[in-house]
Amino acid sequence: MKLNKTEVFAGISSFLATVYIVIVNPAILSQAGMPFNAVVTSTILVAFFGSLMMGWYAKNPIIVAPGMGMNAFFTFTAVKHLGLTYPQALGAVFWAGVFFMLISFFNVRENVLRAIPKAIRHAVSAGIGLFICFVGLQNAHIIIDNPATLVGLNSLKDPNTITFFAGLFFTSILLIKKTSGAIIYGIIVTTILAIPIGRWWGDASAYNFGVSTVVNYSGLFSAPDFSLLFSLDILGSFKFAFLPVIFVFAFTDLFDGISTLVGLSEASGLKEENGEPKNMRKSLLTDAMSTLVAGVSGSSPGTAFIESAVGISQGGRTGQTAIVAAFLFLPLMFLSPLVSMVPAVASSVALVLVGAFMLEPIKLIKWNQMDEGIPAFLALTLIPFSYSITQGIVFGLLTWTILKFFVGKKEDISLTLIIINILSILALCV
Repeated sequence: MKLNKTEVFAGISSFLATVYIVIVNPAILSQAGMPFNAVVTSTILVAFFGSLMMGWYAKNPIIVAPGMGMNAFFTFTAVKHLGLTYPQALGAVFWAGVFFMLISFFNVRENVLRAIPKAIRHAVSAGIGLFICFVGLQNAHIIIDNPATLVGLNSLKDPNTITFFAGLFFTSILLIKKTSGAIIYGIIVTTILAIPIGRWWGDASAYNFGVSTVVNYSGLFSAPDFSLLFSLDILGSFKFAFLPVIFVFAFTDLFDGISTLVGLSEASGLKEENGEPKNMRKSLLTDAMSTLVAGVSGSSPGTAFIESAVGISQGGRTGQTAIVAAFLFLPLMFLSPLVSMVPAVASSVALVLVGAFMLEPIKLIKWNQMDEGIPAFLALTLIPFSYSITQGIVFGLLTWTILKFFVGKKEDISLTLIIINILSILALCV
């Protein structure tokens, strides 16, 4: 296969726009008790496999990697809130991939897509954005405990706070100027700005496990850590009590994939004659297979990345773009000590800004129609306020169904939605 120069540069651009996930995903999943360096390896494996399959099989210029939002659900809901072990959570990811593959292969996705109200889909995306932002602000110690109000803002004199906002403003300016790789540049600059903390300025030991410095060098190269490979508990995760977790993984992965593919196809014109995104079925199968691979390799589910628009805007129109990006991820497997140098204050800048990106669908909600606005609002707010993506989705869907039923709009309630609501009630009982 002869590489096209335009596609190569497009692949590099998409890689720079998505490579932040190699830092951010381990930062989140390691809070579930998973070894940081091993999550770096598994993140890269998912990104390599998913992007390669998307380029080679689906022939689309779209990057696939562990998705934001699903890693938060994995850590803070599945493991910390519901009490799954991380091998059980990985098993749930695997079964979600199997389920996603079946509905993609047999074209069930159209029924599922039609059943879930658009307002709820938009609200869930925005709610996950707020949740990710909240997690980032906590990890950076910008938002701290306050006995009187539950949460409060850290002192603006704190070196960590100053460093965070300096990195946030720098990265925001790069994003506004549409600089390719803005987020990864922001992470690097914020890491450099954090080097003085604990050395010449301030002391981080109070929130850094007794270590006064936040940036610590432990080497440049190391062999990849494959300790999470095949660490999933397939049988232990396939229990009735865990079905809501599998459902949410599959639900989120499905609609993340569909909304991303639709959005990118609209922006790039990569459509079939019927207006559907190019190679939709193969692309969704790729998403599903990436999720299955994620469970086996030790990561949260893989999904298509909206940041692929960066490469598409540079002229990427074929699978070569995704293939180039896939191979650019591989060398990072040997740089996990360098990646682990990135402090929470730097990775949190990316979390907050990614959260901002995910708020865009909120403008599509019909807020003046209260039978849509109220369920959307509950889904949007309960995700960050309850610290649970499941609770937001569940209450959003149940409220939608109840309100539509009692205001005489039963035609908006499909049999599929009723089945989903039954699963939602089961989720509430977990």
